[in-house]
Amino acid sequence: MDEDIAIINSNTRNQRIKDFFINNKKLLISLLIFLILILLSFYSYQIYQDNSKIKISDKYNSAIIKHKNGDNSGIISAMEEIVENKDPTYSPLALYYLIDNELINNKSKINSLFDILIKKTSLDNEIKNLVIYKKALYNADSINESQILEILNPVINSKSVWKSHALYLIAEYFYSKGEKQKSKEFFSQIITLENANLDILKETQKRLNRDLSE
Repeated sequence: MDEDIAIINSNTRNQRIKDFFINNKKLLISLLIFLILILLSFYSYQIYQDNSKIKISDKYNSAIIKHKNGDNSGIISAMEEIVENKDPTYSPLALYYLIDNELINNKSKINSLFDILIKKTSLDNEIKNLVIYKKALYNADSINESQILEILNPVINSKSVWKSHALYLIAEYFYSKGEKQKSKEFFSQIITLENANLDILKETQKRLNRDLSE
């Protein structure tokens, strides 16, 4: 008797499952097609990203090789385009190359490229903090106190590994302006950091002991 009931219950469940698939056949097929399309879109996007990365890499390396071989005709436009592509790897490298080789003298143009990296490129947090620090370093000799603080505030107010670099830059900025008390305040903040760069910490202690001990 119990076995008969179990068989009936099993058959009932199977029939319900069968009926469910029959009654919802169109919906299930639509869902399956939708999932397949999502997977295809995902893999297509990955392929597109990989191909795009390869093209940017080739363009970056080709531009550098030509420049080092004495062909300066396209290096600036090539590096600008790479920055504008907003690639997390090659866009920062392209801007650094322009700066390190002094290929663009227009600070406004360089700052606009910095802003593309900082505001529009999907960078790792620490890479972004490094870019912010480099922007401040690039402008330090031509901007006022409020401007350099505005640039560096995101790094100063974080726990970034670049925080000690940012504080050191501001401290040296004030020291160069003869504002020793402000300089000392920023140097003192470096001393209290848990993750301060060791070289920065060493130079900070030298500066405090030698020039700001009063």
